[in-house]
Amino acid sequence: MHMTRLWLNSVTPIAPPRSANPGVRTLLYAATVTGLWAGFFSLAIYSLGRLLGVPFTVVLGADQAPVQLGWFMPVIFPLVSALLAGLATMLVLGRRHARAIVWWVGAIVALSTVAMPAMQPSEVLWSTRIWLLVMHVVAWFLIVPQLARIAGDSEPSASEHRELQLHSR
Repeated sequence: MHMTRLWLNSVTPIAPPRSANPGVRTLLYAATVTGLWAGFFSLAIYSLGRLLGVPFTVVLGADQAPVQLGWFMPVIFPLVSALLAGLATMLVLGRRHARAIVWWVGAIVALSTVAMPAMQPSEVLWSTRIWLLVMHVVAWFLIVPQLARIAGDSEPSASEHRELQLHSR
């Protein structure tokens, strides 16, 4: 068995050795991929909503008239959010409890962004609000756990545990 493939026979996933800890490139790649997937699913949700007659008109600021979201917005917002989350994840790489920090901070940020569709003025239909909330949940579900897993692989205890397993074989 090759040393690089010890995880194939593992019942549970194990972190890579410290020398293979994720860096900027890994995080930005993962953020781009998860952001694009979240954008794809959000676009599918948006398209389905439009087919069902959901207007997707929102108020972007105080004292502004409602505007219809363009079809590209459900793709752009998750991608930009994922890239920003990937950059923010860099701050905790290699620290203890990195996985939990990314997961909980990501959940709190996601909950705070839910306020935008939920707190729309009365002229914005609830159908639009609900469909937007679903898009937020999908984006969180695809982006945050993946970035948290990558951050968790960089935790000192995870890397040390992996190195001990490599040396004991």
